[in-house]
Amino acid sequence: MTSVPSGSETSKWLDAHYDPVANLYTFSSCIGKISPYENTLLDLPTGLVSFLMDQHEPRTPAIAVASGPFIYVYKNLRPYFKFTLPPLEVNALEQDVWNQAREDMIDPLSLKEMLEGIRDKADVPLSVRSLRFLMLDPQDTEAFVNLHKAQPIRRQTVITCIGTLKKNMADEDAVSCLVIGTESKDVYILDPEAFTILSKMSVPSAPTQMDVTGQFDVEFRITVACRNGNIYILRRDSPKPKYCIELSSHPVGLVRMGKSVVVGCAQETLQGFTQKGKKLWTACLPAPVTTMGVMDLPTRGFQAVLVGLANCEVHLYRDKNLISTIKTPDVVTSICFGRYGREDGTLIMTTKGGGLIVKILKRTAVFDDRDSAPGPPLAQSIRLNIPKKTKLYVDQTMRERENAVAMHRAFQMDLSRLRLAAARAYVKALESSLTPMSSSLSEPLKMNAVVQGLGPSFKLTLNIQNTAACRPVMHLAISFLYDESLYSMRTAFFKIPLLVPGLNYPIDTFVECLSDKGISDIIKVFVLREGKSAPLLTAHINMPVSEGLALN
Repeated sequence: MTSVPSGSETSKWLDAHYDPVANLYTFSSCIGKISPYENTLLDLPTGLVSFLMDQHEPRTPAIAVASGPFIYVYKNLRPYFKFTLPPLEVNALEQDVWNQAREDMIDPLSLKEMLEGIRDKADVPLSVRSLRFLMLDPQDTEAFVNLHKAQPIRRQTVITCIGTLKKNMADEDAVSCLVIGTESKDVYILDPEAFTILSKMSVPSAPTQMDVTGQFDVEFRITVACRNGNIYILRRDSPKPKYCIELSSHPVGLVRMGKSVVVGCAQETLQGFTQKGKKLWTACLPAPVTTMGVMDLPTRGFQAVLVGLANCEVHLYRDKNLISTIKTPDVVTSICFGRYGREDGTLIMTTKGGGLIVKILKRTAVFDDRDSAPGPPLAQSIRLNIPKKTKLYVDQTMRERENAVAMHRAFQMDLSRLRLAAARAYVKALESSLTPMSSSLSEPLKMNAVVQGLGPSFKLTLNIQNTAACRPVMHLAISFLYDESLYSMRTAFFKIPLLVPGLNYPIDTFVECLSDKGISDIIKVFVLREGKSAPLLTAHINMPVSEGLALN
């Protein structure tokens, strides 16, 4: 056993094993929590998972290995079952031209021209046989046709990723279904005992990575990272993606942390999203991501994301906070954390050079939630304590959803009535000149009137104010219009002095009531610019009833 070179986090980890020449060249998708044994495969594997197939005792997990179009199932360290993906639909035109070639009705040159035309226009892709034929040199086409023309045409897809989904219970030792993604842009869910297809879903591009949560019989979510650079979220009873996460660069790692999805991107960033695709945070990384995994310790209630980097480091993130760093002697290409033997906190890593690293988390290890990377304080990323939704709130929300159209119409009606009432009040104020103000922006004036006395003599005081910010107003005059059979004024015309902004200018005059019938009328006041006939400001003064008679 060789010890691992010490890193910056040796106080938290025990160096259990290090073999730099173990000749293990693999990725995280091909590592499972199983006992060590060796078995030869016919083709390169694309994924490996362990799962429980049934409730029989003893509860021994089976191993499913995806390779090409097959899934090899091993139980008790022995081959148990081989599942083959269903064949794809064959292009009818392609089938027809190969039938003609089999009957020697067309030569290899005509066959090639016809297949090229089908490839450019057909909705169903060509089979592998036709694609290989189109790549051949002219001198090799005849031998290829003679060798394959008698065989039936098949279109077979391959498996690109694999995962597991609990059948009907969330227990750790519950029966699980297999979930596989294929090159034909399909996602299949397989029965754990009969290995029949329980459900088939489609995504817009070929899946490369997936994360599965939930239960097949209740509710589940399948988060799929695809080759087009997007992430799609599939749900129960939905053959198409429910949500889509569009990334600025291709995803190279995908894990689930509670109710959030953490994605490692090719542009050296780590991004967090909600289950509905809303971005929560982004953390910049010092090097490209090579692999990702989940560090889950249920006994401590601790969960974090392990991120292997190209600079020979493994970073441990909790949300966007970097809480630990592990130095490694080589670039880590695959990573797996879980129970190994009697230890719950075992970290197994393989390196680019084929090495194997095994570390064990100390039982006394404590991880700080404080971010060890420079940046904003931790308090900035703490979520607000939003109160739970009450029954009244839920009922009100349901009522608004059910009566949305009627409520919107009632709101628009009330809004229209409010606007009409405001317009009527404004017109009434203008007509009665209750608060006379100039409508001209060049001469912003304000005026109010005060009538004093019991009659027949009244003192009329006009308070005029220039409401401009800094510009004085000059060359103004005041004129009165009244019923000369009821009233007489000593001065019915005034020249207004220069009005300084902000000051109040009182102008006094006297009014005599000439009637003894106990009636009153309105006196109109006009503020005009000298030489102009159109008033700048108009006011209506309601005169009180005179209690005496004017003396002649």
